Amino acid sequence: MSVAETHRAIEAVWRIEAPKLIAGLARMLRDVGLAEELAQDALVTALERWPQSGIPDRPAAWLMTAAKNRALDRIRHRKLADEKHVEIGRDLDEEQEAAVAAIDEGLDDDVGDDLLRLIFTACHPVLSTDARVALTLRMVGGLATDEIARAFLVPEPTVAQRIVRAKRTLAEAGVPFELPRGPERVARLTSVLEVIYLIFNEGYAATSGSDWMRPELAHEALRVGRVLARLAPQEPEVHGLVALMEIQASRTAARIDAAGEPILLLDQNRARWDQLLIRRGLMSLALAEQLGGGFGPYALQAAIAACHARARLPGDTDWRRIAGLYDALAEVTPSPIVELNRAVAHAMAFGPQAGLAIVEPLREEPLLKSYHLLPAVRGDFLEKLGRGQEAAAEFERAAALTRNERERAIMLRRARTTTGG
Repeated sequence: MSVAETHRAIEAVWRIEAPKLIAGLARMLRDVGLAEELAQDALVTALERWPQSGIPDRPAAWLMTAAKNRALDRIRHRKLADEKHVEIGRDLDEEQEAAVAAIDEGLDDDVGDDLLRLIFTACHPVLSTDARVALTLRMVGGLATDEIARAFLVPEPTVAQRIVRAKRTLAEAGVPFELPRGPERVARLTSVLEVIYLIFNEGYAATSGSDWMRPELAHEALRVGRVLARLAPQEPEVHGLVALMEIQASRTAARIDAAGEPILLLDQNRARWDQLLIRRGLMSLALAEQLGGGFGPYALQAAIAACHARARLPGDTDWRRIAGLYDALAEVTPSPIVELNRAVAHAMAFGPQAGLAIVEPLREEPLLKSYHLLPAVRGDFLEKLGRGQEAAAEFERAAALTRNERERAIMLRRARTTTGG
């Protein structure tokens, strides 16, 4: 195997094993930042040694052993001679050995518990949303800093600073590496799901740049969501989120043409939708409903996506059911964005005037002043009502507000082709 091939193999192993490695170290060291640093050190050691020695039979155990040895070296170099710290070092050694054996076997429950702790820690509300996203992709997704920077179109030093500050904030706030319980767990789970879905949405419909989608980012979010569903099988909203992402991800191949131009939902070739992902999504939705979470916000959105997935042709879509689901979603999680989507559903079910009636009050909503989809949706309704000049003005406004180049081109094209009524 060439050096390049070995490096690619190491990167693949790292992407799979890094979250478990960091999680296991964090449990033992009670310091997420130090755990991530030692895991990175182990990766560097692998990159140095494996091209000469070959990839070991159990690479995960090798990485854990390397990280363990560095952790022990760090403790010894502190030159703490009192018995208390000696005992800590001995306990650490024993726990590390147990962790190596557990990963070697691949069947230890602590690995799952540690991963769940890592996810909850990376998504802690004490961090800003940007910091939570960066830390989650780094520690749980296994992405390098430059990969995160490329995904979100921000400078690499910015991402690096976010990660450093996030680890420092967690340490200064004394955030324990543990699973929260009771009301705190519910609140933290909301943060976890929010971060995962935010990452997915940025991959599914990029907010800026020249690409309509960044599939690799959506894939990472879906992978983290699936991990969370395995680790928290009794949480219905986790399954609801996974269902939503699975069904939305099923449309990926149909959402752009050969030139990378966007294809909107009703114009997509549904034969290109991934039926395996749809089936998996419907199964996750059914599980969420069985667990009593059918009216959670993610399960409701998944049910809406399922209506589209079940329709073989756009004309077969049950828009009245979708409108009803959006009514329920607006009750559960009222927000201007939900209202805007509800307007679209009502327009499809009951006509553009019904949608416009919901949209008009939103024009005074401060949170939507710079949101490009508000004028885009309003322009669509106005066009269908024969008010072409007003519609064209709205499409031009949407084009000026969006930061995505592909979306801007669509809005400008619609502005040009819309005629007066």
